[in-house]
Amino acid sequence: MAASRKSKRFWIWLGIAALLVVVVLGVMAAHLVKGSQIDPNRLAKVQRGDVARSVVATGKIQPITKVEVKSKASGIVEKLYVDINNPVHKGQQLAQLDQQEILAQVDAQRAQLAAAEANVATFQANIGQDKVNAAAPDLPMYKSTLDRNLQMAKQGIVSQQALDNANRDYLAALNKRDAARAQIGVDTARLKQARAEVMQNQASLKQLEEQLSYTTIVAPMDGVILSRDVEIGDAVSSILVLGSTATLIMTEGDTTQVYVQGKVDEADIAHVYMGQLARIKVESFRDRVFSGKVTKIAPLGVEKDNVTTFEVRVSIDNPGGALKANMTANAEILLNEHKGVLTVPENAVSYDSQKNAFVDVPDKTQKNGMRKVPIKVGLSNGSVTEIASGLKEGDQVVLQQ
Repeated sequence: MAASRKSKRFWIWLGIAALLVVVVLGVMAAHLVKGSQIDPNRLAKVQRGDVARSVVATGKIQPITKVEVKSKASGIVEKLYVDINNPVHKGQQLAQLDQQEILAQVDAQRAQLAAAEANVATFQANIGQDKVNAAAPDLPMYKSTLDRNLQMAKQGIVSQQALDNANRDYLAALNKRDAARAQIGVDTARLKQARAEVMQNQASLKQLEEQLSYTTIVAPMDGVILSRDVEIGDAVSSILVLGSTATLIMTEGDTTQVYVQGKVDEADIAHVYMGQLARIKVESFRDRVFSGKVTKIAPLGVEKDNVTTFEVRVSIDNPGGALKANMTANAEILLNEHKGVLTVPENAVSYDSQKNAFVDVPDKTQKNGMRKVPIKVGLSNGSVTEIASGLKEGDQVVLQQ
């Protein structure tokens, strides 16, 4: 009976010990499994895609040709013929200033010119008559009559009165000829002065008519109205008087060719060259990419906060006018591009002290659930990295925390 009890206790204790062993092994296994599990959000797959290395120049869209329209005349805006976004042609009327005062001056000057031209006509007629009188066509007749009367007086067959009359007529004709010859010089001088007055009045009239034309504001080129800065009734100051501070009436630009100008770090500027292709993205067209090319690279860098950058201009064809002035744009200048290559996210790659590249791949046999795999990398753009060797498409990699 005692032996039976001892045997029973033995089996109880053995069972308890076995249960404890099972529990301990279960706990250890659970910890092992838990430690080897990787957060699914940290897993990524090796995919095939394109990798482009580029630099991005961010700036505002601007027309390559843009003109501030200002007036050469001062006055009050009387009419406005166009508004923003209206296409215009060179010479097309944009606005009209009040013309009342300048028109009065033009009319007065035209009257002065007409008077001066009338004086010219008068002096020309006078000179014509002076030449006729200076030719004295009747003088030979009066001379012949006088000579005949003198002969007849010697013969006593003519009266003294008749002789005196013939002498008087001859002297009057002679004086008329000499006076006409002298008057030609006087009238010629007056004609010259009258002609000078005509030229002076013509010049004054031309100047006033030019000033009159200044009151009509016209488009300096083909383009689009980018801004209209005045309204009817506004006062406008002359650019000839105030220069650059004169009233801005409108801004016109040719938006068929636009550009974005941004800054490129000196570390990348060596890879940027004229004619280099660029992809332009703007916030307003998130699903659209515009094509451009580098057309200007500043030869002088600008240093700010110990960082030197160079201004780069990227020109963009914009025949449809989709891109508007002052839109914010990112011009991605392509430095290098590999298409259809294996890629992994940039933060899946790590490097050792010798700059050898590795990635972590899931491995349940390892204590931490992953193992390092050496790889060779190619092109990287800061987001994804090209895998030259060491992995195949579809492999999983672990992202660095």
